[in-house]
Amino acid sequence: MTARENPPSPPYSTRTPARVAVIVPAYGVAHLLADALESLRAQSMRHWECVVVDDGAPDDVASAVAPFLADPRISLLQTDNAGVSTARNRAIAMTNAPMIALLDGDDMLRPDYLARTCAALEEDENARLATVNARIFGAVRQECPCFAGGQGTGDGKRGTLADVLDRSFGVYIGSTFRRSDFDAVGGFDPAMSHAEDFDFWVRLMLLGGHALYIDEVLADYRVRGQSASASELKMLKGNIQTFEKALAALPEGAPEAAIARRMIALNRRELRFSLAANRIIDGDRRALASLKASAGPELGPVWRLYFALWSVIPSLAAPMLALRRRRHARGAGVPEIESAPSGKVQPA
Repeated sequence: MTARENPPSPPYSTRTPARVAVIVPAYGVAHLLADALESLRAQSMRHWECVVVDDGAPDDVASAVAPFLADPRISLLQTDNAGVSTARNRAIAMTNAPMIALLDGDDMLRPDYLARTCAALEEDENARLATVNARIFGAVRQECPCFAGGQGTGDGKRGTLADVLDRSFGVYIGSTFRRSDFDAVGGFDPAMSHAEDFDFWVRLMLLGGHALYIDEVLADYRVRGQSASASELKMLKGNIQTFEKALAALPEGAPEAAIARRMIALNRRELRFSLAANRIIDGDRRALASLKASAGPELGPVWRLYFALWSVIPSLAAPMLALRRRRHARGAGVPEIESAPSGKVQPA
């Protein structure tokens, strides 16, 4: 059934202002966009507006959106390519709703997503964002939820700035927040080429208040294949940049400043680990010492076994690391990229 054959159902009315604006970047996912927009049209809360952003995509986004433009709530913005942060900022500037929700063009929302996240924010004036659990599917060995159990170090439903900084409170990309807070922090930072969403969540939390977590699967996160090495290195650099920005914004004696410093050190160590692994895979056995030095004090038994084996047969390091990278790449069977052996896997 096409979008034109499935018009909005009552009680939708164009005379009622939208409660939330849904922003859909669509770069390179035109073939998946219908799934995202159909999930939006199936929302139990009908009063929303949506802007799909084609920021110089290499595929035909306009044709993919065309069947949905009969719905007056959906519009298409076509711009030059300046990165996802700029694309989102431009799309948000076209909307008027007091709430903003993010929906990547290859993901989907469950029917109650907008109703639940908007209500959560409307009922709690101290909440800076509302996030949910999501099903991870696509290029993975087995479908699984993004998060296991509650988030943060408190009641599992609310997270502090410290929780967001140390990643004990994970934020799903398809989260909802207030337009007033978006304006207060200046929107998404165009200078962030990676981890731009994490940077935005942190800056929202710097306003004060808390993050809300709805422990239900209310969205679907699609994993697509990509390069493990390049993605991991860029994400780690983006994380470091985010923590450095937070540290600069925090008072010197704030406990969150200590967390930011610790996370900078951790991510720098993981970056050194990844760079050393790249050198070994490329044939530089001398990088084994750098790899071991950056592995950290919490080195697990499997890694201790690896290093003991490589000290005897160093030629095995390159193929074993290359195999591990392939197995942990997005699209190669698991939903996350595991970085250095720190025991922590970052949320998508």
